[in-house]
Amino acid sequence: MRPNLTALATRREMLRSTALGFGWLALADLLATESRAAETGRSGRPDPLALKKPHFEPKAKRVIFLFMHGGPSQVDTFDYKPKLAEHDGKPLPFAKPRVVSGPTGNLLKSPFAFKQYGQSGAWVSELFPHIGSKADELCFIKSMHGSNSRHGGALLELHTGSDTFVRPSMGSWVTYGLGTENRDLPGYLTICPTLSHGGVNNYSSAFLPAAYQATPLGSAGAPINQVTVPFVKGTTPAAQQRLELDLLAGLESERAGGADAATDGRLQSFEMAFRMQNTAPAVQDLSKESAETLKLYGIDDKVTESFGRQCLMARRYSEAGVRFVQCSHSYKWDQHENLKKDHTSNAREVDKPIAGLLTDLKARGLLKDTLVIWAGEFGRTPVAQGKDGRDHNPHAFTIFLAGGGVKAGFSLGATDEYGYYATEDKVHIHDLHATILHLLGLNHEKLTYKHAGRDFRLTDVHGNVVKEIIA
Repeated sequence: MRPNLTALATRREMLRSTALGFGWLALADLLATESRAAETGRSGRPDPLALKKPHFEPKAKRVIFLFMHGGPSQVDTFDYKPKLAEHDGKPLPFAKPRVVSGPTGNLLKSPFAFKQYGQSGAWVSELFPHIGSKADELCFIKSMHGSNSRHGGALLELHTGSDTFVRPSMGSWVTYGLGTENRDLPGYLTICPTLSHGGVNNYSSAFLPAAYQATPLGSAGAPINQVTVPFVKGTTPAAQQRLELDLLAGLESERAGGADAATDGRLQSFEMAFRMQNTAPAVQDLSKESAETLKLYGIDDKVTESFGRQCLMARRYSEAGVRFVQCSHSYKWDQHENLKKDHTSNAREVDKPIAGLLTDLKARGLLKDTLVIWAGEFGRTPVAQGKDGRDHNPHAFTIFLAGGGVKAGFSLGATDEYGYYATEDKVHIHDLHATILHLLGLNHEKLTYKHAGRDFRLTDVHGNVVKEIIA
């Protein structure tokens, strides 16, 4: 029988002050039991996606990660290097990295013009006029660096913190730490995820419980009209589905030894699928959006429609309570040749949708507590590969963030005069992860999970919060 909490509350002060406090200790345990019960599902098992308190007051509640698969060139997008144009065709005047992806030649100037935007005076390439118009909302980090020059390792490092082992993705760590704000939707969604360079390992929960793995919507290259939660509307009446799920849970709880982690995860996925039937169809239905909103995201243009739909769905799911949403522009930014042609095409597909997302989030009051991140897995060399391409470069690249407690109209870090190496206020991917968690109110050193006899965390034994970018 459940206790009468109203009656208990009226006796709290008495119990605390009598019998040396033993009564109060008993009551505290009773209330803790009640709290734990509130975090369990119908099966009686703990609910892994129950809302959890952060370690400290957060600046952001949710994340939208805009992933540019392939490695955009920093010296052709946001890291303006006049010396590169001045010394075009000349040899690099200092040593290239000891480990490189492939052979490269002399310095290659950017084929794109740069100009300054906004009160911040941020230099932005002509590739991104719409994003440039949002410069005073953006926080650039121009001194990013990673540990791996190959796509597979670099993608895994950016997404999971490790370029060599299978580890939980950052979206999984975030939902593990905070739970979800809407129990009728997953805590972590990835839209059009890549199927290469690590594939599912980039958004898996690895050794964390299965509930923290991302729910994929579509995949890289899938037709945009298929980028929805598949089969979300069942044909079996809801009452019958509920009976079936309760029966499965009951049978499993009676099994000798109880449920194992794999079975428990599957039962939880069934429960999530059941709850999503009433919520997901409305969230992923863009037909209710106004013509002005569709135009804002570029959905009225075949060039920008695909990524525009991703960005609009990210806004809708974030607004509905999904904790972490990733949009992927896959796999297009790997210009070992045809840099001008292909970077131009790629940028045109994402420029207007990203600016539209930032505009829409701000208009709805969501940008202040939504952390938007734009990044590739690495940058590219300022020296040429072939006639008009650039090789992989993990030693320096640029990302930007917006909203969610970061400084607006701000730039941190610098590269050398040609953009090959990060030189000032260097930020490693581990530092980025630590900072993302910090903005969400999570201490990256305390967000741990015991596995195989040791405590693991997203940043492993590394990472420092980049306090300079925090508003």
